[in-house]
Amino acid sequence: MKKIEAVIKPFKLDDVKDKLNELGVKGITVSEVKGFGRQKGHTELYRGAEYVVDFLPKVKLEVVVDDEICPTIIEAMIATARTGRIGDGKIFVTNLEEVIRIRTGERGDDAI
Repeated sequence: MKKIEAVIKPFKLDDVKDKLNELGVKGITVSEVKGFGRQKGHTELYRGAEYVVDFLPKVKLEVVVDDEICPTIIEAMIATARTGRIGDGKIFVTNLEEVIRIRTGERGDDAI
């Protein structure tokens, strides 16, 4: 099993979520996060004063999938979240040793 974490632009969330549902992803965890990468934030004016906005709003999606479907999910996320502009985000993929459903005690693929 793989855990895929994607940090994307907030306005792309619905498109990515809909695509993942089409591909049969059973569950998604979404968090509102802030951060920066190469963008390094931007400068804004507020009441005549200039200030730097270092941390930009993003959305972090987390999904757990079988190894076999992982490449398909990653490609779908890339295609759906891409705008072609700086700050489109990142995708991180990690191996999972174990998944356990708390309610039933199911483990592995049955717990996803």
